[in-house]
Amino acid sequence: MNQTTFIQQLPKVELHLHIEGTLEPEMMFELAQRNQIALPFNTPEAVRSAYQFSNLQSFLDIYYQGARVLIHEQDFYDLTWAYLLRCQADNVIHTEIFFDPQTHTERGIAFDTVLNGIDRALRDGREQLGISSHLIMCFLRHLDEDSAFDTLRMALPHKDKIVAVGLDSSELGHPPEKFERVFQEAIGHGFLTVAHAGEEGPVENIHNSLELLSISRIDHGVRCVDDSALVERLAQRRVPLTVCPLSNTKLKVFDHMDRHNIVELLRRNVCVTINSDDPAYFGGYMTDNFQAVANSHALTPQELAQFTLNAIEASFIDDAHKQRLTRQVQDFMHQALA
Repeated sequence: MNQTTFIQQLPKVELHLHIEGTLEPEMMFELAQRNQIALPFNTPEAVRSAYQFSNLQSFLDIYYQGARVLIHEQDFYDLTWAYLLRCQADNVIHTEIFFDPQTHTERGIAFDTVLNGIDRALRDGREQLGISSHLIMCFLRHLDEDSAFDTLRMALPHKDKIVAVGLDSSELGHPPEKFERVFQEAIGHGFLTVAHAGEEGPVENIHNSLELLSISRIDHGVRCVDDSALVERLAQRRVPLTVCPLSNTKLKVFDHMDRHNIVELLRRNVCVTINSDDPAYFGGYMTDNFQAVANSHALTPQELAQFTLNAIEASFIDDAHKQRLTRQVQDFMHQALA
């Protein structure tokens, strides 16, 4: 089996995926027409040609603009279902997706409209596609603490649908300590916690997310290499990093994929995982991200499979489910390497 086929067929687990970031230009136009929303583009191709980003903020500007077409519960269902079909094609067997309710409530869309559409699709994905899933609600860090508290209150009646809270959007100028009180309250209500840290922001954001927000895993975290003691701590404690290779190169966190540190971190026994972040904007879903890393770094089949095993370990599923998914990977490896 060649490496391309191996990567395609390898069971995968995704832990860092923004559902709004799966809005492909074709669906953006379809929903804009359905909801009578004017777009500043004439064709899907014109949208794609605008996806030349210089940094995180240049991406966020067009990301929030695209999200305006999402209005009704069915829109959120269709968006999520389309992503799950990509999971099926890429052999993603479990996914834990982010959603950004403030992106929608800030423009008058009800929290329940957003959540119910996504949740209904995830339930159908479990039943019809066999893809297990969890949902993580993120706070937008460029908004204030009061807005985050309001969003947390909206989530409380839906604790059965949301496993964790997270922190995303513009990292620069919005450190973790801004949301310490919100996270502590969320923990008090039984939510697990994750946070974007150490992508464009400094290594201190990783330290403070761990200490102040009590996070279970770090989203991105690639700046950890700026502190060798931190890397050792992450490795010893198996603190997961949900790394997004194509996103990191598209947003100029790394100039080229061969400069990316994900393989170095893997070989230093850090619990690094491969994820697609905002695949409609960054040029690829899970198989594309695995392939991009493999094309730029010499990796063994065991190392490629370790990214999935790490993701299973880092996931928020129970131990019995983790064991089942681990067996799937082991069975695949046995067949692939026989």
